[in-house]
Amino acid sequence: MAALSSPLRVCRGIMKELRAIQGPSYKKSLAYSYVMDQFRKNKVTGERYCRAQQEAHHDAHTYLCLLASTRNHLILHNLYHGKGERSPEEVAGLVGLRLPTQPGGKGWEK
Repeated sequence: MAALSSPLRVCRGIMKELRAIQGPSYKKSLAYSYVMDQFRKNKVTGERYCRAQQEAHHDAHTYLCLLASTRNHLILHNLYHGKGERSPEEVAGLVGLRLPTQPGGKGWEK
């Protein structure tokens, strides 16, 4: 398994994703409160180092991956989602071709 990044970096990443989803008022949301509470509750101190903290860190890293992947999926979906019927010229342009300009032409004449 690859090494996990620091808990602070994961927390900042989650906050960045929440800010991208909810806008500037993300600090007033329940998700923000919950995530910050969980990070504070599972903080490692000198007296405590346990497996539960590592599991919580792994869960937080997985949640960050989910948020980032969901945001990227929505961006790609909006970019490549079908917009209805396209003209033959537009479809040919998508794959880098041009239609012939005259009947029987080869397509590269102007």
